[in-house]
Amino acid sequence: MSDRKGELTVREAGRLGGETTKRRHGVEHYSRIGKKGGRALAEERGPEFYAAIGKKGGDSVKARRGSEFFAQIGRKGGSVVKARHGAEFYRQVGQKGGRTAKKGKETVSEHVA
Repeated sequence: MSDRKGELTVREAGRLGGETTKRRHGVEHYSRIGKKGGRALAEERGPEFYAAIGKKGGDSVKARRGSEFFAQIGRKGGSVVKARHGAEFYRQVGQKGGRTAKKGKETVSEHVA
């Protein structure tokens, strides 16, 4: 808190306001308003906006942690998915991916046929 009685910094006022909102409306409130804002932004700016900010975020992580970081988290995520769904899950997903025609790309099944 500020040393002067009755005065708050902007940061302190924001924190107190956030705590009050959380008590009144619950944590789920933030999830709802976040999704609502995300939908509005997507309608306003389109999917290209999300692609651009995703690339910036990925580039920032790559600069800070190196490209090997993405391989590590991919392996970690794959292990979790395999533990949760089993190896058969990957076979089914692979079959679906092989049958799906990609826009502007040939599929594996086109080469096999």
